[in-house]
Amino acid sequence: MHLFMANDYFQFRQFMVRQDRCAMKVGTDGTLLGAWARGGRAVLDIGTGTGLIALMMAQRYPEARIVGIDIDARAVGQACENVAGSPFRNIDILEADATTFSPVQPLRFAKNPPPSTLHLPPSVFDSIVSNPPYFVDSLESPDVQRTLARHAASLSYRDLMAAVKRLLADDGEFSVVIPFDSKPLLESEAALAGLFKVRECAVKTTPRKQPRRYLLAFMKHHAELEQTEGVIETAPNERSAWYQELTKDFYL
Repeated sequence: MHLFMANDYFQFRQFMVRQDRCAMKVGTDGTLLGAWARGGRAVLDIGTGTGLIALMMAQRYPEARIVGIDIDARAVGQACENVAGSPFRNIDILEADATTFSPVQPLRFAKNPPPSTLHLPPSVFDSIVSNPPYFVDSLESPDVQRTLARHAASLSYRDLMAAVKRLLADDGEFSVVIPFDSKPLLESEAALAGLFKVRECAVKTTPRKQPRRYLLAFMKHHAELEQTEGVIETAPNERSAWYQELTKDFYL
């Protein structure tokens, strides 16, 4: 479920996200994750798409170094333009595969971006975020770009967790948003990779419905699990107090 129309752009308080060349548009999942995830000194956004989550993390953590990566060249180009048009100068966007990504890869920018003042990030990130592909066994779309964005065939949960384990700092946190029916598989792959769930937020569309998505956070060491619950709407087109508080710094 998405709360936004599939317009060519979406205007937030401090930045605009153009999305006419991206398969996956601005939606509730990405906005939830960008507002909920914990940041750090160096943040990696895996599967950045339009750059939405990278931009949100840059707004929340202005002193951080943000890197967004994606395997879709068109999405990378659009994310670069969104970053260049934003007020933030602490983001770099790269065309890269998470399974082979190394922070020492050359940076790729939009055609006429402001000069980057970033140093390359360290070999590990103390915050990693991802709104990953979510259709695991469903019929693939004939649209190749949309398939890359939506199907776990392009980045399996096992490969995602292996990349996170390799790139995450010892005290870092990996945050992800997933549909409710993908939760058991993702948690299983996280455990196999040696990652421990430390935070979980069950998100309901309305108060009477079962959770349709989960915000999850993992670390490399065991910690007491923090469990919460959120509701997006209390009535049709009426955002809940929880959702308004979470996203108050972003919506107009």
